[in-house]
This record gives sequence, C-alpha cells and structure tokens, in this order.
Amino acid sequence: MTTAPESMLPIQRAVYGRLTGDGALMGSLTGVFDYVPEDDVYPFVVIGEATEIPDNRHGGFGRQTVVTLHVWTKYRGHSKGLAIAARITELLDHQPLTITGLAHVATRFEFSQTLTDPEPPGDIRHVVLRYRVVTEQPT
Repeated sequence: MTTAPESMLPIQRAVYGRLTGDGALMGSLTGVFDYVPEDDVYPFVVIGEATEIPDNRHGGFGRQTVVTLHVWTKYRGHSKGLAIAARITELLDHQPLTITGLAHVATRFEFSQTLTDPEPPGDIRHVVLRYRVVTEQPT
C-alpha cells in the first residue's frame, strides 16, 4: 500500500525558501525562523504551528496543511507588522510553491489577527497569519 508522505516539513521548507528569497521582505526583517529568538532582533517572522489533514481522492493521496506564521515587531502601532504581513500574503496567497516530494495544488490565505503584548513597556506587536496549503502525490 502506498501512502502520501507527510507534508508539514517539506511545506515549512518551501515557505521558508519563498520568504527568505524575497529581497523586499528580507529588507524589512532581521530573519525568518522556526523558533522565537532570545535576542532582541525585531522585526522577525516565525514559521510556527501547523496542522495537517488528509485530502484524498479516488486513486490518490492528498493533504491540507494549515501553516501559522507569526510576525513580531517592536513598534508602537501595528502598521509595521501589517506591512510585513501584507508582503507575506503577496508571496504566498494563490502563488505556486515548489514542495519537495509533493505536487502543489493551492495556497490560500485563511486568517490574520493583530495582538499587543500586554507586558510593559507594551511595545511588542504580533500579527498571526494562517495559510492553507493543498498538496497531493505527484503523478
């Protein structure tokens, strides 16, 4: 029996490559990480949590993977984080991704939310973004 490969790690790599390969985005960030840096390196993006569900069809295996990205800024308002989030959405929403071992079907923007860290001095802003990536076994 053949099963579809797990898609979370190849998708994380594809998203990382897309984001870090864009000069405009990287010019506004200190980096893209899969963890929160301990140093004061704002603004940065973290490729965070992901969920994956089967999306099989007759004769083939597929997955829907929801990837959460976090934009962190140290700024008094949300405008800087929202500008970074807008660029990320331009790079991912309805854009093709090259995902090792999988055929990319679609990437869709799903959700965003702005948050403010309540701890003093209250200057850390957080934008949460979610994207649904649909993949299938290559034919």
